[in-house]
Amino acid sequence: MTTTADTRPLRVLQLTDPHLMANPDGELLGVNTRESLSAVISEVLKRHGEPDLILATGDLAQDGSEEAYRVFGNNLGAFSCGSAWIAGNHDNAEILQSVASEFCANRRHIIQGGWQFVLLDSSVPGKVFGDLAPSELEFLESCLNQHPEIPAVVSLHHHPVDIGSDWMEKIGLKNREAFWRVVDRFPQVKVVLWGHIHQDLQQERGDVALLATPSTCIQFTAGSSDFSVEPLPPGYRWFELGPAGDFHTEVHRADGFEFTLDRNSTGY
Repeated sequence: MTTTADTRPLRVLQLTDPHLMANPDGELLGVNTRESLSAVISEVLKRHGEPDLILATGDLAQDGSEEAYRVFGNNLGAFSCGSAWIAGNHDNAEILQSVASEFCANRRHIIQGGWQFVLLDSSVPGKVFGDLAPSELEFLESCLNQHPEIPAVVSLHHHPVDIGSDWMEKIGLKNREAFWRVVDRFPQVKVVLWGHIHQDLQQERGDVALLATPSTCIQFTAGSSDFSVEPLPPGYRWFELGPAGDFHTEVHRADGFEFTLDRNSTGY
């Protein structure tokens, strides 16, 4: 007999760019990042309930501190499912991975619910831009070669395409051509997913959906030439992934979260 669990879509939550700090009162441009993350998690539970998997796509910490990563892991205790964490430019990748392993969140190739998820580390120590080391590209190719029949979500922190924002063009993925040379060879890739740009973005490259997601704290102004933020609420992305490679995705925000954004900053 086929059960509901066998036929319902796989529910995946993406959380990105929480920029947590060791200091509980830590703020980013006027926003307490612990409070904004908590508001987003509450919105997820209220609107959707439990996901089956959580993808955390970088800049989990603003200060790279062990305490910030523990706070993130403890916040995810609101859910009963597993998670997978990758580093962004603000993270200390070594510390992140150490704490992630304690939360069983250091998996980088996950097969679940008829889908596979490949998580790549595009962080470069001391740099804001991203780059995928040859070992990361080899890892991606190996994972996709192993399971050509399983639809795939490939996730990283940095944007691998132009997003129409001059200041962010300089801090995206530097070796995007090498990345696409791998991805373009594998038709099972359905989604490329990232964070970093603190905004909702949906594009297409052939049959591949290109998706970015609002931060759980501050939001960058879409299409801005220079650094700019806008007072949109913190958000997240929700996926429902079907067994035949079909999927639905949507972005939601914690509209009830109250904050006063410092819009005069020239950076973060």
